[in-house]
Amino acid sequence: MKGFLEDANYSIGLLDEGATLADVIDNCIYEHTHTGKKAFYVGDLGKLVRNNIQWQNVMAPIKPFYPVKCNSTPGVLEILGTLGVGFACSSKSEMALVQDLGISPENIIYTNPCKQASQIKYAAKAGINIMTCDNDIELKKISRNHPNAKLLLHIATEDITAGEDMNMKFGTTLKNCRHLMECAKELGVQIVGVKFHVSGSCKDLQTYIHAISDARCVFDMAEEFGFKMNMLDIGGGFTGSELQLEEVNHVIRPLLDVYFPKESGVNVIAEPGCYYVSSAFTLAVNVIAKKTVEYDKLLPSGVEQTRNDDEPVFTYYINDGVYGSFASKLSEKLNTIPEVHKKYKEDEPLFASSLWGPSCDELDQIVENCLLPELSVGDWLIFDNMGSGTLGEQSAFNDYQRPLIYYMMSFSDWDEMQDAGIASDTLMKNFFFVPSCIQLSPEERFSTAA
Repeated sequence: MKGFLEDANYSIGLLDEGATLADVIDNCIYEHTHTGKKAFYVGDLGKLVRNNIQWQNVMAPIKPFYPVKCNSTPGVLEILGTLGVGFACSSKSEMALVQDLGISPENIIYTNPCKQASQIKYAAKAGINIMTCDNDIELKKISRNHPNAKLLLHIATEDITAGEDMNMKFGTTLKNCRHLMECAKELGVQIVGVKFHVSGSCKDLQTYIHAISDARCVFDMAEEFGFKMNMLDIGGGFTGSELQLEEVNHVIRPLLDVYFPKESGVNVIAEPGCYYVSSAFTLAVNVIAKKTVEYDKLLPSGVEQTRNDDEPVFTYYINDGVYGSFASKLSEKLNTIPEVHKKYKEDEPLFASSLWGPSCDELDQIVENCLLPELSVGDWLIFDNMGSGTLGEQSAFNDYQRPLIYYMMSFSDWDEMQDAGIASDTLMKNFFFVPSCIQLSPEERFSTAA
């Protein structure tokens, strides 16, 4: 391990037993209230350690390959690299990021289904050989630009319960796999395995059974063409819940033991992204504007009005939105609800409210309807489970300022890394001790990963 990029200036607060995540948030809000009230994240990197232990306990020997696009902040990549996790990259910049961690090419896969020729050439030069493919045009492009490529055929899965067609957007059919193998044979391209992906919104775990069965058919087909297949990628879709992880393992383990037993020499991998990082990051945002609105304009269409006409209804604008940390809201439902940071009485009245980002764009709605105590401009809201989807990406909104990121880890998680012998010297240099009694200063105690 070479350690992270030399110009990546970040640090990790090592909290003593008297300090908690809530203390870190309180202290950061105290500082920001006096210095500019910018939105910020608190990242509990110890959560990555605990999630990795959970993965090893439940899913081993399936090796995780973390999708970098999920959250590419330096603290996350550094910790996961130290834990021995592989990386799934979708672009040249992502491949370069993990290479600068000292990750070997064997632990990097190039998963973009629509690759640029220049980026295929970059992968070839870097020795990153494993990549996915689901059509003959992509296959020919790879053959021209990466003669040593080792392909995973991306097969489609069918999920009739998820209410979406995303799984059919990428991935080929079993019938077309034969055609792709014929093309690969003619072009001299190696096919070494199969990939599939089951959406995290999938409620029917039988989808895994069908996908693994289909993968076995592709492996059998490959034998006819003389390909030596040795890898199965079961994709992502892991939500972070231990229960979901155990349910998936309960379904797939018997089938893997039958179709891909240990003696077959097939390495089974997965791409857990949200699983690792979603619950590790908390976002704090500030109310920058407020107004009252008509109640019937706040309600979603088709919802019956039940409130008293005398009750006020509030619209709040905050200093982050869908062109920043809430970008995933444009394509999916928000999986977290806001928590008011200020203390209020249990019997304090709650009012119908909506939350909007700072862009004044009609798409920049974060929460359509929720119940909150009356807030004032300058109050803070807290959102949990905000670690995946936008951290590390550039915003299209030119006035958007990326929130600061404050990394922390508890002593118990730090001891866990030490005991496991997975804490590198270069990573340890990023830690500093944070007693529970002192105020945290962004300028003196933490550095942004932006």
